[in-house]
Amino acid sequence: MAHVVKSMARLACGLGLAVWLAGCTGTVSQRGNLLDPDRLQDIEPGRHDRQQVAEILGSPSTIGTFTDKKWYYISRRTSRLAFLEPEILDQRVIVIIFDDSGVVESVREMNVEDRREIELVGRTTPTAGQGITVVQQLLGNIGRFNKQQ
Repeated sequence: MAHVVKSMARLACGLGLAVWLAGCTGTVSQRGNLLDPDRLQDIEPGRHDRQQVAEILGSPSTIGTFTDKKWYYISRRTSRLAFLEPEILDQRVIVIIFDDSGVVESVREMNVEDRREIELVGRTTPTAGQGITVVQQLLGNIGRFNKQQ
């Protein structure tokens, strides 16, 4: 009888471990505007304008910050395991540059190797006035009100 209980306990532990490990499988996510390579080849510098590019590829993921001469089509495929940081499997950025008249000047493709890490600045901007705590804010007005006459 004790042998049967041990076997059942081992089986339950094995099933529990299998269920636990199954919960740790990664998920793959596709985000952004994944362009069809055949449609991208249809874009010819010097021939297509902004409207035609939008008709062929759709609207861009983003447009340049300081000028509207650059359109960006961004796609990224990542894998995430449980609560860990996602791992980038593939990333493509298509940059379409237009000339002053709105005609395609060039088409460039960038991938994961072309990316650059940006260091964030940890400084804070000082503000005018005095810094007070939450308690000082809550208790600061006690006794400051006058009765209306």
